Amino acid sequence: MAIWKKTFTLEQLNEMGKHCAVGHLGIEISAYGENWIEAKMPVDHRTTQPFGLLHGGVSVALAETIGSLAGFLCIEEGQVALGLDINANHLRPVKQGFVTAKATPIALSQNNHVWQIDIRDEQDKLCCVSRLTLYIKHL
Repeated sequence: MAIWKKTFTLEQLNEMGKHCAVGHLGIEISAYGENWIEAKMPVDHRTTQPFGLLHGGVSVALAETIGSLAGFLCIEEGQVALGLDINANHLRPVKQGFVTAKATPIALSQNNHVWQIDIRDEQDKLCCVSRLTLYIKHL
């Protein structure tokens, strides 16, 4: 059963992030299904730390981007999804290529969402696991 309450295309979602941090980091919404959504991000000069590895904070930015977007797509008009908490465990370094973040819901209630975001490298190895909690505010 689909969880999305908004109608969207990948093109529309990518247009939203063009002129902000999402676009600057090269994050692209790449796929979605009934209860998940994914984004890809390059591992390049924009997203690495001085030692040439994917920056942990940028991994968290990717996780928050796709998790917050997922929350936004699951709420009714007249509501907003606000980040309350995010945590991340960095499991494996990445030096090049792309990483893909997949957000899936753990819990979706009227007032809170909890999203699991797994970030994998091009060999499908788990690099980072993150959990995002959103507060759903009724305007």
